[in-house]
Amino acid sequence: MRNLFAFIYRFRAFLIFVMLEALCIFLIVRYNTYQGAAVFNSANTYVGQVLEFQSGVTNYFRLASINTTLAQENAVLRKELMDYRLGEQMDSTARLDTTLYVPSDSARAYPFILHAGRVINNSVRRTNNYLTLAIGSQDGVKPGMGVISPDGAVGRVKTVSKRYSTVTSLLHSQLLISAKIKKDNTFGTIKWTGGDYRTALLDYIPLHVKPEQGDTVVTSGYNTVFPEGIMVGTISAVEKEADRSFYTIRVKLSVDFAQLSYVYVVESTRRPEQDSLELEAGIQPNE
Repeated sequence: MRNLFAFIYRFRAFLIFVMLEALCIFLIVRYNTYQGAAVFNSANTYVGQVLEFQSGVTNYFRLASINTTLAQENAVLRKELMDYRLGEQMDSTARLDTTLYVPSDSARAYPFILHAGRVINNSVRRTNNYLTLAIGSQDGVKPGMGVISPDGAVGRVKTVSKRYSTVTSLLHSQLLISAKIKKDNTFGTIKWTGGDYRTALLDYIPLHVKPEQGDTVVTSGYNTVFPEGIMVGTISAVEKEADRSFYTIRVKLSVDFAQLSYVYVVESTRRPEQDSLELEAGIQPNE
């Protein structure tokens, strides 16, 4: 306290000068319209810049939570779109012969639920690639569920903990996905053989079919892992080999696996029933 008083006494003249200057400025601004308006506008400008900077810093540190919220909202919207497409399919089926098939309300309910998850680890340059998601069993994720992105099919859940899960990427030598050529519904199998992470093979397309470069390839829906019609890619090359009864078809994948940030885990509400029935019948499920 003594030092404070000593400081004030030492600089008393300067402090009095500063106080008088502040008082003069206040009186000028307070009782002069022009000067008051000028100071007010200047203050607003500087305060606005400070608030804008503060808002930018705050929003930067909130990006993770904002992205998570947007991904969850997108999952809801994507499910609504899938519901709408299924409803159209059932309506068209019903119009073929309403005496043979009338879809019930329960049949119209789409059997898939989407769970948004953030990608926290990813690989694309190995022979067998995996992803790690910040979403786990507490969010409803189970092994075997399909994983998609806004651009198309991504892979299948391999292991799950409470808060995390690992995914066998489509860029894995052992992962096979049942797919079809959209224009004629000819189905085959998508597999990745290594090398370019943007290209895979579509196998088992018979020679009597006429696939062309640019044809769209989507999931077939012949399993409970992926919904029907999820984008896989487009045909980039078609080769006909003399010693094979199937085409060698290269597909440019729609998903850029090097840029994945958020994905959707697909939960099928009807999978246990279908898997149980096929297992009882001795049928090997499609990948």
